[in-house]
Parts: sequence; C-alpha cells; structure tokens
Amino acid sequence: MEFTGKSVIITGAGKGIGRATARLLAERGAQVVAISRTGADLDSLAAETGSRSVVADLADPAAARRAMADAGTCDFLVNCAGTNVLESLLEMTDAGYETVMGINLRTALICAQEFARARVAAGGGGAIVNVTSIAGHRGFADHVCYAASKAGLEGATRVMARELGPHGIRVTALAPTVTMTELAAEAWSDPGKRDPMMARHPLGRFAEAEDVAKSIALLLSPDAAMITGAVLPLDGGFLAV
Repeated sequence: MEFTGKSVIITGAGKGIGRATARLLAERGAQVVAISRTGADLDSLAAETGSRSVVADLADPAAARRAMADAGTCDFLVNCAGTNVLESLLEMTDAGYETVMGINLRTALICAQEFARARVAAGGGGAIVNVTSIAGHRGFADHVCYAASKAGLEGATRVMARELGPHGIRVTALAPTVTMTELAAEAWSDPGKRDPMMARHPLGRFAEAEDVAKSIALLLSPDAAMITGAVLPLDGGFLAV
C-alpha cells in the first residue's frame, strides 16, 4: 500500500483519526493536503509530515468550498471531519442538531462534491473514503443526531458510488467502533457506560486512531480496486455478536 506520487485531501486532519491518517499516508509516500480549523494543529502536522495546510471552518458551507478549491485536484479524499453533541432525543436542541448534522453530513457532501467535480474535469479516477461510525448501526443513548448524521453519510456513500463509478471514482465508508480520540474520551469516560460496551467487543478493546488509518489506506489502495459503495465495519467484532 504505497502512495508515492499520489495526493490526498484529509478533512479534520488536525487531530484524531484525520491526523493519524495524514501521518500514515505521508509515511507511505502520499502528498497530504490537510484541512482543519486550527492552524496550530496543521503547523505541527506540516512540520512532522510535510503536509500542505488549508485552514478552514468547515461548518461554513462557503468556507468548505473555498477550502476544497485551495486544496486543488488530488487523487483521494478522506472525509474525517466530525463532531458530536451529547444530547438525547428529549434534550435535543436546534443548535446541537445544526452543529452535528452540519459538520458530519453536509460538510462531507460538499467536500465530496467539490472533489468529484475536480476529478471528473481531470478525466476521472480516484477514491473517496467517508468515515462514519457503528453509531449509525446501533442505538447509543445521547447520540441521536450523531447516529442520524453517520447513517445519512452511509446512504449518501452508496449514491456517490452509483453516480461516480462511471467516472472511475470509487466511494466507500469506514464505520469504526469507539476510537480513542479526544472526542470519544468525553463520550465514553464513564465506567458505567464504557465497561459494558467494551465487554461486547470480541477483541476486548476499542480502536486506536492508527487502526482506522490503516483501514483507510486499504480502501484507498489499488488492492481495493473492486470495492465501491461498501460500508466496512472496523468494530473488533461488535456488530457480529
């Protein structure tokens, strides 16, 4: 899975899964274009990997389109930008809904659209990986908007695969289990919530960001040339038992 001579846009590259993915793909030869709203995170990533930085608040649709234009035409897109607001259905607020759906779903669709337009104009080819979640497959308390956003992105992934396949663009989704990022630490810090969830994983652990990055690399690689429209659970067996 070498990516020498290839370029990749990674949203949410400043932290967590996005940062781990940027590191891994850079190690394997890719030129990384990293998008995040925090310039300091991108500066440290650039010093570490040689990535090119695009600072943008992707919650703003116009800013997201400008960021993709600044990123330019690349071979791959990884939609990693994501957020969560822990609210139950009974406690759901308009602000929480707009924040979660805006970043997790609308931003991903905008970035995919701009990436695909550039790829088609360049003659086609390439691949998109949308990072979703097992929360789109199982009902977790206080994740109503998060689950809706991730399930929605998986549905959109299948449509993208259908529409972009004739242009040689593959589109897949990766659905990780709990991944030990700063965002997940907040959601799963309570032992009463964490321990029963951990017990349902046959492998006996949650995922690390590097686990997710390696699966993203697999889905982008030529070894996955016949995989499109698929959702790959990265769940330690959670969904199987």
